[in-house]
Amino acid sequence: MIGAAAALGLAQRGRRVLLLEPVEPEVRRGVLDWDLRTVAVSPGSQSLLGALGVWSDVPRAPFRRMEVWEERGTQAITFDAAEANREELGWIVENGPITVALWNALRRCPQVTVDAARVTALRADADQVVLELGERQAVARLVVAADGAASAVREHLGVAVETFDVGHVALASAARFACPHGAVAYQRFLVDGPLALLPGVHERVCSVIWSQSPECARQRLDLDDAAFAAALTRATQSRLGAVEAVDRRIGFPLTQQLAASFAPHPRVLLVGDAARVLHPLAGQGANLGLEDVRDLLAVLDGPGADDPGAPGLWRAFDRQRAARARLMVGVMGALRRVYAQSDPWSQLLRNVGVRWLDRATPVKRQLIEEAMGLGPVGRGFGGT
Repeated sequence: MIGAAAALGLAQRGRRVLLLEPVEPEVRRGVLDWDLRTVAVSPGSQSLLGALGVWSDVPRAPFRRMEVWEERGTQAITFDAAEANREELGWIVENGPITVALWNALRRCPQVTVDAARVTALRADADQVVLELGERQAVARLVVAADGAASAVREHLGVAVETFDVGHVALASAARFACPHGAVAYQRFLVDGPLALLPGVHERVCSVIWSQSPECARQRLDLDDAAFAAALTRATQSRLGAVEAVDRRIGFPLTQQLAASFAPHPRVLLVGDAARVLHPLAGQGANLGLEDVRDLLAVLDGPGADDPGAPGLWRAFDRQRAARARLMVGVMGALRRVYAQSDPWSQLLRNVGVRWLDRATPVKRQLIEEAMGLGPVGRGFGGT
């Protein structure tokens, strides 16, 4: 998704683009007619996707409120779009349709060449980057690596990666509830990890993202549909009534990581998961990647960008994107640690803090704006 958005934005600015992608995206939906892989698109990201001309082609489910509570607490906090004078906090979008929409737009761009080759080696020089593609070569003035958490480009350049232990597995599924979700997202901090329900385009279907210990994940992945539906109903305290049906479940280990540099060479940029990986608790992984694209395009729209690898061109981009990523990684780590504390004093302080924050309207408004990519930190130098 991030690489396709970057390629499309570059092509729309008249740049010739070689897109290396071995697998063409497709829409894959489960038994509840919903992709298990979803992203929460912020208004800031929506603005970029609209400018790229693909937003109107993407089915999406708006969410206008988010309710957060915990298993061991007595207080809850609600984030409402109206507190930021918005109609919605964001949209839940399936990975397949949004990536296919970007891909279709790329197919219509004569400046874009799509190649299924993989990068087997590269050499970054002062004037160009030479990519080895098996028995062939490609020469570029700028390489944008959006090749995921196990980035081959990053590895070929020898860029160090800092890894932050999470110790959890994410269980992803979809569920149909007895009651409509009402465009509300829910998150409950359970003893063994946070559980999120994200509203889908069908009024009673939600995406399920459940972070938990590997042992709990193994047990829940082994449950049949009826047993898992019952467990999910209990875990959500029947907030949307009973779970009537569930899709298949997938599990994947969680990690947070941060590359040492987002611009490890004047002619190579790391964006998306190649640059940083966040805990899904944040719901910000795709948004930070799209922020990378937004700021990348802003640099190339500015002065001195005729040569996209000019000395110093990416210095501010590297500094600001790395700072934003480190902030988010730190916040997610701190939040996870705070909710992991089970002693009575920690629970008391946590509940007092939640109650204060829920009533502190200006602070909540600022948090909402930052989460939507509309605050001063989220806007970066490419925002308005």
